[in-house]
Amino acid sequence: MSNAAFKLIILFCIFTSALPSVASSSVGSHGSIGLCMSVADSLPYVHSYKTQELILQDTVHVDSVGDMTSDSLVSGTKKKTFFQKFLDYFNDANKNKKNKRFDFSIIGGPHYSTDTELGLGLVAAGLYRTTANDTVSPPSNVSLFSDVSTVGFYLLGIRGNHLMRAMKNRIDYKIYFFSFPSSYWGIGYENGDNDANRSSMHRWQGRVQASFLTRLTDGLYIGPLFTFDYVRASKVTAPELLNGQDDETHSLGLGFSLVYDTRDTYTNAHRGIYLNIEQMFMPKFLSNKYDVASTTFNLSGYKRVWKGCVLAADVRGMFNIGNTSWAMMALLGSSNSMRGYYEGRYRDKNKIETTVELRQHVWKRNGVVLWVGAGTVFPKFSELRLSRVLPNYGIGYRWEFKKNVNVRLDYGFGKKGQSGFLFNINEAF
Repeated sequence: MSNAAFKLIILFCIFTSALPSVASSSVGSHGSIGLCMSVADSLPYVHSYKTQELILQDTVHVDSVGDMTSDSLVSGTKKKTFFQKFLDYFNDANKNKKNKRFDFSIIGGPHYSTDTELGLGLVAAGLYRTTANDTVSPPSNVSLFSDVSTVGFYLLGIRGNHLMRAMKNRIDYKIYFFSFPSSYWGIGYENGDNDANRSSMHRWQGRVQASFLTRLTDGLYIGPLFTFDYVRASKVTAPELLNGQDDETHSLGLGFSLVYDTRDTYTNAHRGIYLNIEQMFMPKFLSNKYDVASTTFNLSGYKRVWKGCVLAADVRGMFNIGNTSWAMMALLGSSNSMRGYYEGRYRDKNKIETTVELRQHVWKRNGVVLWVGAGTVFPKFSELRLSRVLPNYGIGYRWEFKKNVNVRLDYGFGKKGQSGFLFNINEAF
């Protein structure tokens, strides 16, 4: 572990130990439902290019933020200091606020990863209900997120889930762009496994994705899906590793999404099943240079195994048919799966990866996790080899910032000493 990562862990532990705890709350307790959030899919985290997705689900009401700077009196005479108000803000953060029509909060903090190194992330997030008297259905949510780091990485985006009356329909959306001076090994397992192939490029990417889902029965949704991606690479030190493809490309796709979701909460599930299948078509008549059909799936399950312990398992994959651009390949490694691998070092037309994680509540708002996993990339199923399956394992610490919203510190390990430290918000899956 690097000195920067070690110092960050020590500072975080000192900070959280100073916060007052709530005896009635725990990492493994039930609570209000928030929303779920890695480059392309991880903060709240308060970061992860490894997905680049920054999300906060259950949030603090704006009144609570105001309490931090108001002149409220203690015992009628003594004013609270700013530090006392600051601690009260975090102490109340994991309490349910079902009576609030719109719950809003802002959180930010440092993070460290092998991709982006030391950075600072900030997210403004809110929960709201389309039906005021509905306290049973999970709330809708929206999150604005941003991030900057010492390597020149920056990220800005918005994402959310808008749940309509009685959850008969839902709109899932995500818009973001980022700029990232990254490493690149080329396409295929062999290139990614060759340390000598490491080159650099400056990558700029923007994405818009939205789906409109209609409920067929309890927990089952289906509906149209739209995506648009734009990627530009500059300062490419090894252009031959692009296999003659353009360093600038865009992709417009139409398709459908099928979702089956029985989780008790979105951000820290204790039981239930989550299945998401997306089928996307990117034909040339939509002005795409690369004619591709892409299928992605994600299947997760959760089960309590003993007091305070949840066993979580996840299987996910991406499969492309057609002339796939280097920028749209399936990437291994993110803040959600294969943690510890540099995202995109291993890339190809297809990937499969799986993780099994044990989540144990330890004391008050503290918990730990252990996980093992495996994954691989391949150009076609006939070339899928057991010898090319990459191992993954790691350990993590959890602190409950809000009800069923955990801050997570993970350290993951992989092949050839590859490892990575991640500071995020919300469980990996």
